[in-house]
Amino acid sequence: MKIIRSKEFTATRAWGAIDIANMNGITTRLHWTDQPYQWHINDGQEVFAVLDGRVEMRYREAGEERAVVLEVGDLFYASVGTEHVAHPIGEARILVIEAAGSV
Repeated sequence: MKIIRSKEFTATRAWGAIDIANMNGITTRLHWTDQPYQWHINDGQEVFAVLDGRVEMRYREAGEERAVVLEVGDLFYASVGTEHVAHPIGEARILVIEAAGSV
């Protein structure tokens, strides 16, 4: 059993994380960041949930770049092949659920 108070979690570097669970090859990690990630395409599906802060999620759809601001409680689902990058607006804490070892 674990109790994690996400608002209290910080990391020593942007996108630092703690592993919460690995269930049959699916990982759940809590990330802290104050810096953008990098454009990437996951090998599998990804669920991205904003627990604290705000994040501008940029993604490419049909070759066009789009963006949406995610607030606390919002989710972003990236299907296989969805190119995307997260840009926090200040500090953010994000729960990411994806296949273990996914990029």
